[in-house]
Amino acid sequence: PLAPPLVGEGKIDYNHSMQVPYRKPGKYSQMKSDPLLTEGKILELTNKLYRLKNVSRPRTAEEVKRFAELGDFSENVEYQLAKGKLRGINDNITKIENQLKNAVIIPSQKNTDTIALGHTVTIENEKGQAKFQILGSVETDPRQGIISHNSPIGAALMGRKIGDIIKIKPRDKEVEYKIVKIE
Repeated sequence: PLAPPLVGEGKIDYNHSMQVPYRKPGKYSQMKSDPLLTEGKILELTNKLYRLKNVSRPRTAEEVKRFAELGDFSENVEYQLAKGKLRGINDNITKIENQLKNAVIIPSQKNTDTIALGHTVTIENEKGQAKFQILGSVETDPRQGIISHNSPIGAALMGRKIGDIIKIKPRDKEVEYKIVKIE
């Protein structure tokens, strides 16, 4: 039997020597996920969920079972990795199920008088034109011109009309845009 560690004289006190660092939660850790999704995104998530449940999880569970038969779990790296992969798949399944359960469908917009979720908007200033589709924050992809209704530009555009001028302060200067088209 091992003797308990002593304090002092270069000995380690395992009860008081290490402290787990406290980290403040990140900026986005307390945000609720945006439930707004297009029908296309819901279909994409449904298909992904089906593949995870019916292909990935059974295949990985079989892998875990096969590696478990090799014995000695403590030194069985393949087993540990397969278990981690299975946990990741189960976490993804839970996340997608919750996302779908809480989803709010963004309706297709027929009214193009005022800007709402789902609209594609063209804006311009002296530097040229830009075109954005405004969706929920889950589907944003600024490189593809898809922005969130919560983004500075998206929030400034919501409820506006053709001809309106919006002002946005991206960094240290204010930028003006005129709304040219609503689709």
